Amino acid sequence: MPDLDNASPSPPPQPPSPARRRRSRWLPSLVWLIPIVAAVVGLSLLIRTIAERGPEITVTFRTAEGLTPGKTPVRYKDVDIGLVKSVRLAPDRSHVIARIDLTQDAASFSAKDTRFWVVRPRFATSGISGLETLLSGAYIGVDAGKSEERIRDFTGLEVPPAVTTDASGKQFVLRAADLGSLDIGSPVYYRRVQVGQVVAYQLEPNGRDLSLRVFINKPYDKLVTADTRFWHASGVDIKLDAGGFKLNTQSLVTVLLGGVAFQAPDDSRATAAASENTQFLLSSDQTEAMKEPEELVPSLAVLNFDQSVRGLSPGAPVDFRGVVVGQVRSIGIEYVGDKKAFRLPVVVELYPSRMGFRARDVEDVNRARTIVQALVKRGMRAQLRTGNLLTGQLYVALDFFPKAPPVGVDYNGAIAELPTTPGTFDELQAKLGDIVNKIDKVPFEQIGQDLRASLATMNTMLASADKLVGQLNGDVAPQVVAALQDARKTLSAANGTLASDAPLQQDTRRMMQELTRTAVSLRALTDYLERHPEALVRGKPETP
Repeated sequence: MPDLDNASPSPPPQPPSPARRRRSRWLPSLVWLIPIVAAVVGLSLLIRTIAERGPEITVTFRTAEGLTPGKTPVRYKDVDIGLVKSVRLAPDRSHVIARIDLTQDAASFSAKDTRFWVVRPRFATSGISGLETLLSGAYIGVDAGKSEERIRDFTGLEVPPAVTTDASGKQFVLRAADLGSLDIGSPVYYRRVQVGQVVAYQLEPNGRDLSLRVFINKPYDKLVTADTRFWHASGVDIKLDAGGFKLNTQSLVTVLLGGVAFQAPDDSRATAAASENTQFLLSSDQTEAMKEPEELVPSLAVLNFDQSVRGLSPGAPVDFRGVVVGQVRSIGIEYVGDKKAFRLPVVVELYPSRMGFRARDVEDVNRARTIVQALVKRGMRAQLRTGNLLTGQLYVALDFFPKAPPVGVDYNGAIAELPTTPGTFDELQAKLGDIVNKIDKVPFEQIGQDLRASLATMNTMLASADKLVGQLNGDVAPQVVAALQDARKTLSAANGTLASDAPLQQDTRRMMQELTRTAVSLRALTDYLERHPEALVRGKPETP
């Protein structure tokens, strides 16, 4: 048998070689279709994004409160025009820098005068704003600029601007001594109608003046003319002076938040509207604003009073028969060595135009002194009078006192000295003092002693009178009663005699009848004798 173990294996059969044929074309697999489509869509989106992408700007803010990269939008009139891409801290850590991508149609918002601010809930004296962001979140507000210059870096505002550039109206500048209760956003009124607001204020470099910018909306900006007066309308204006108690208020909002009011005088003839950025003076109140323009340099005079000036203060009016012709500038005290006494010099400002003097009367010094001398010669004097009994405020009154002793005007000092006369109240006090002195000289003690002695004597007389009355009651009274009884009897007899049916009355009546007949006969005899006087010689002829 053949040895199977040592026998070599036979080779396996070889498969037939495949026939090679060349394919006509190559077709991609469907698996590659999806990434190709995705790549095309992504590329188109990238191209569209690049095409729609606007300029990239940076805005610096003090803090990043309310700013979220990728979420915080940039809005203009509630339309999204950009998005905050990143927020980073500045190298000096003083502020943050927000990178914003604007849309292509918002490229004009890169103008140099464009303003940005963060809109968030704000509570200020001028009102409450940004409450809509409580639900939607904070966003960056924009005020479009008008400059042709384009920039990339901006500084954001910490508070929203009071007036945007698209508002219609004019801005004016007000010069004031202090800000009072005004703030950005404080209202501006014309005849108690709100027509604008305060948009900005700043302290001048000299540190004494303040400038405010107010914006007046159209069409009210035409009401501002060259003669327009502005004044503080803030809070409650209470004035207590020689003129009495005065209270002036505006609307409730103005009382709480402050405001500015303006108006032209009633006799103003200016009709042309003032140009933008015209400067005006901001007065403290309406009374001060509406004062007529005075002389640039008022005439000064000093009044020396020997009485107390308590109640007189700088600014008190100088009155001439009810017309205010000046005001008190200062009050001092001066020692007079030759008289060993004190006097109180009061410097006053006088406006000759208010007293009817013309410019030529004031410009000519000699003419002015002649007029003043003539007035003083007629008795013109300065006198302190009480303007208000409630407050005790005094004012200076100029008036004529014909009985005043003659005196001249002193021009030797730096300021002309006008003569004065004591006030009516001081004269009353002096008269009362004289009366009191005279009363003090009356010897009331001696009069009291004499009166007590007289009273004692009178008491003695009264006691004696009582005793005399008692004696009269005991001795004289019975005799008086008897006399009265006799008188009664006499009256009864007289009544009986004078009765109508008494004999005396009847006899008297008959006697009167006889006397009457006798008088008739005598009248007939008299008439006959007048006709026939010869009867006294011949007698009465017989009747045929």
